[in-house]
Amino acid sequence: FFVTIGSVFFVGFLFAAIISKLLPPSHNALISSVQNDCYYCFLVPLTLPVLVVAVYFHWISMKLFKHA
Repeated sequence: FFVTIGSVFFVGFLFAAIISKLLPPSHNALISSVQNDCYYCFLVPLTLPVLVVAVYFHWISMKLFKHA
């Protein structure tokens, strides 16, 4: 179940971030807005450093709690 939902979201992000930019302009309003968006394709690459910092802070807080 979760693998299926994750796969659907991954394909949706892949379409929105990469594939839609390679397609010719569409007459559909939703697809056209996704094609003209220039910020969503940076969402996941910029989320990864934030995730690394959050995991580090979680790890260091668990270490401090364990030795307190």
